[in-house]
Amino acid sequence: MEAEPFYDEYAPQEWERLGRHRTEFGVSLRAIHEFLPQAPCSVLDVGGGPGRYAIELARQGYQVTLVDLSRENLKIARQKAGEAQVSLVDLIHANALDLSVIGPASFSAVLLMGPLYHLLSFRERVQAIHEARRVLQPGGRLFAAFITRFAPFRYMVMSDPAWLAENPAYALQLLETGIHDNPTGFAKAYYVHPNEVAPLMEGCGLRTLSLVGCEGVLAEFDDQVSELTGKAWEAWVDLNYKLGQDPALYGASDHLLYVGEKFD
Repeated sequence: MEAEPFYDEYAPQEWERLGRHRTEFGVSLRAIHEFLPQAPCSVLDVGGGPGRYAIELARQGYQVTLVDLSRENLKIARQKAGEAQVSLVDLIHANALDLSVIGPASFSAVLLMGPLYHLLSFRERVQAIHEARRVLQPGGRLFAAFITRFAPFRYMVMSDPAWLAENPAYALQLLETGIHDNPTGFAKAYYVHPNEVAPLMEGCGLRTLSLVGCEGVLAEFDDQVSELTGKAWEAWVDLNYKLGQDPALYGASDHLLYVGEKFD
């Protein structure tokens, strides 16, 4: 399934996903807070879905504009922002490949937390990164999320262990190309090898500041941790943020978060 109809259909589940998998959300926010300029700077959340990051940053005083290709995601984001009593500067229906409705050098930071999952060709991924970089101010920060090449295998061993033996050719395709184009299950996707990320982003005119494996050592095993609160929860976020920056664990995480700086 293509990304837009997939997220139109599963928009409520996308909001709930980061509530269930709080480690990904918590560690990503830790990285964002470390490198994001101080509020109230302007942030563009491209492909921000139903607004988990946008609403949280708006709550902290940032001036956030949300862009998404799913009208259902934008509808939920508007509703959730109202419930949280925060204001988003704008909600725009657009594609990460074409941000022409936004002028150049308009934002202090850009979040690209989902679009690169669903761009199957190298050319499209480069195009999306260049569009995000175009709307960044000089010295602005770009936060880009990726799903790792090994994430679907962890998911399948939890949900359907027989899948590997029943689909050897498709499993090989995933390992060799990273391309998921099966019409069932998740939307069409590209699963990145960790070694690709920094060269891709640096080739698009960014200076690498950090790369973090968001789940650390908890990928697909964070259900009980996600139920924690207070110091117990913060301790796991602290540990996984620290471990997630160790290159030895990049492939052990389901999601990688790249942090880069625009330079001329």
